[in-house]
Amino acid sequence: QVQLVESGGGLVQAGGSLRLSCAASGRSFSTYNMGWFRQAPGKEREFVAAISWNIGSRYYADSVSGRFTISRDNARKTVYLQMNSLKPEDTAVYYCAAGPAGAVASANDYDYWGQGTQVTVSS
Repeated sequence: QVQLVESGGGLVQAGGSLRLSCAASGRSFSTYNMGWFRQAPGKEREFVAAISWNIGSRYYADSVSGRFTISRDNARKTVYLQMNSLKPEDTAVYYCAAGPAGAVASANDYDYWGQGTQVTVSS
């Protein structure tokens, strides 16, 4: 069992930056792939970024590639999402998720989810 708690969301102007954190509790954090998803009002939840359990691979949605960076600290059981050059279309609730080694780009690839943190980007 893994519990996930996101933090770091807020209101920022376009072009600004935010860093989201996701703190995990429970065992075996270092064996899970970790992902970030987001959901805007009226839209489906979409993949944003993921990092493999051994930090060997990172994956990004095309819409955020080059602007967002995912990282993790297995000793601290925390995964981060550094978001730069934010755009109004990045406005959404951002969710952190943990899943077994394997595929990373679908919500179905993850077993555990946080409660989400709101990110609002004003124009």
